[in-house]
Amino acid sequence: MKQGERKGALDRERRAFSDEFKAEAVRMAGQAHGQGKSVAQVARELDVRPDLLRVWIKEAATRRGGAEPEETLEQEVRRLRREVETLRQEQAFAKKVAAYFAKESR
Repeated sequence: MKQGERKGALDRERRAFSDEFKAEAVRMAGQAHGQGKSVAQVARELDVRPDLLRVWIKEAATRRGGAEPEETLEQEVRRLRREVETLRQEQAFAKKVAAYFAKESR
């Protein structure tokens, strides 16, 4: 491979997005947020990375002098239910590990 040649995912050129595109993407994400769609879904529709769209949303909120859009009650409930399920799985795993080591130490 010659110097300056790239391979794999690095072959893609960096895309530049206009300020108008970014503003429209942020507007669409805000509308979708009200309809219960995720930022990732909007990003897929626009063919951009979800983390990039989140950066644009934060930048727009900073320029407005406000915070990020607040999550709705339904979104908060979904997020908290996922968190509870994760904690239950971690607790069950910790019990299994404790039982295993208790048996080994006898």
